[in-house]
Amino acid sequence: MALTGLENNDLKLIIFGGKGGVGKTSCAIATALALSENFKTLLISTDPAHSVSDCLEQQIGFKVTKVAGTGNLSAIEVVADEALSVFISEHQSELKKLLETSTNLDNQDIDEMLTLSIPGIDEVMSFKTIIDFIEEGQFDKYVVDTAPTGHALRLISSPKMLDEWIKVAARMRWKYRYMITSFSGSYQPDEVDTFLLSLKKTVKRIENILQDNTKCEFIPVCIPEAMAILETGRLLEELGKSGTIPKQIIVNNVMVSEGCDFCKTRKSGQLPYLKEIRDVYSGLTMVEVQMFAEEIKGLHALNRLRICLFGTSQNNQNTKNQYN
Repeated sequence: MALTGLENNDLKLIIFGGKGGVGKTSCAIATALALSENFKTLLISTDPAHSVSDCLEQQIGFKVTKVAGTGNLSAIEVVADEALSVFISEHQSELKKLLETSTNLDNQDIDEMLTLSIPGIDEVMSFKTIIDFIEEGQFDKYVVDTAPTGHALRLISSPKMLDEWIKVAARMRWKYRYMITSFSGSYQPDEVDTFLLSLKKTVKRIENILQDNTKCEFIPVCIPEAMAILETGRLLEELGKSGTIPKQIIVNNVMVSEGCDFCKTRKSGQLPYLKEIRDVYSGLTMVEVQMFAEEIKGLHALNRLRICLFGTSQNNQNTKNQYN
């Protein structure tokens, strides 16, 4: 079987997730390479470890960078702290006024507070960055490489975290509004109210795209090992609670060779796990990727992985010949 449906024009966001060490990054990059044959594609890493640069053998960083050797593929490694700094810089006046009018903090306390990180803000800022890119409309497809399962789940739940922050801020503003109305008899919404309304709209946009399976697809990556299967099960369960329902799953590092005793033993040991995956995830299209003898690194190896994921089409064959 091969990955299907990703070329649909309505589908904008493709997210890869799973346990650490299962090959999410290489699968995400290979998919982005395949899509870039026909679509202008942006590969986004939200993994703080940022192995996209290593896998591509090209320095990417927190700036949209053209991937060398490709026609329509660009990449960016989102740095949450920098994204937060940009966010605070752009909205410093609104944030300061929110704190000035809703707390007893003095200016020094407020300035110090704005330099602090907020629990969960990494995922919020990462997903806001993704949504901002989608709304700018510079690309046709957005492929996201996430950190291991916990981070991916926090990324998916980031709208709820941001919504809770907005609710707290709105309650703070309500007290200020009540006080102003009591003294002057009326209240005129200001830039802070506009800012909070804008954030609320961002939450809705994120929720809408995550829960719309015509616009967003989450692809779990697993390997035929007990721990990976258990973690994949928890991942799918939590995704279901958020309304994000995967359609297909990649099972990576499947041993197909029997050319040596090690290969035979490894293949035999994987068989019960492969059966378990097929049985437990029977509702998902299962894409098996053979174990590679070498590390998946550089465009040549990534193109071989791409062919495993998508099958050999005319475009893939042309590219294969190009790299050989």
